[in-house]
Amino acid sequence: MEEEDFDNGIPGFEFDENDWPTTNERPPPFVDRYFSRFYKTDMNGKIGEDHCVLCHSNKICIVTLAKSHPVITEKKVISSINFQVADGINRLDNKVSGKGKRGAQWVKPNSALCRIICEDGSQYTVCACVRGMLVEINETILTSPNFIAEKPEDAGFVAIILIKKNEYEREKKALLSEEKYKEIVNNRSSTVDKSSNAEESNKTEQTLQL
Repeated sequence: MEEEDFDNGIPGFEFDENDWPTTNERPPPFVDRYFSRFYKTDMNGKIGEDHCVLCHSNKICIVTLAKSHPVITEKKVISSINFQVADGINRLDNKVSGKGKRGAQWVKPNSALCRIICEDGSQYTVCACVRGMLVEINETILTSPNFIAEKPEDAGFVAIILIKKNEYEREKKALLSEEKYKEIVNNRSSTVDKSSNAEESNKTEQTLQL
């Protein structure tokens, strides 16, 4: 069975439910101490819809929004979170039991975890980013949806995924390092700025011609 390929612990560290960032009382240093940040930019070809994946050495990955995501950068107000991602697939139905994580839904990098609905009418899909077992959905964001933008690495995380130990390195390599992520975001910002300047220049020329 695939569950036997999972490593659920690391030497010298008891990773239990009290260690997971499930409330707004979890201090930020926890992430810096135990996790490495990796990223997926422009998820599913949608410019700016960047995701962050917090990877732990015990193969646990926490999926959140990256700080460059429009929901965060544009300070959008979230009206609701929808975990019904397809007909017959509701992430809230994910029920996990035992060390082997029996009953967990399997997800792929492009699998939808939830949809964010904002008050301005915009919607965004949050994806798994990695292949693995969905071991927890953060139900806190149902009642406090804006935690996704306000506390993305804490109470606003979206889901926890467990990767098979023999696939962990492969899945990490498919993600972007923090350095590469920052480079892409900076380049994207520069491109947008140049485009905006060009548009302003064209408008000025047209005005002068008139």
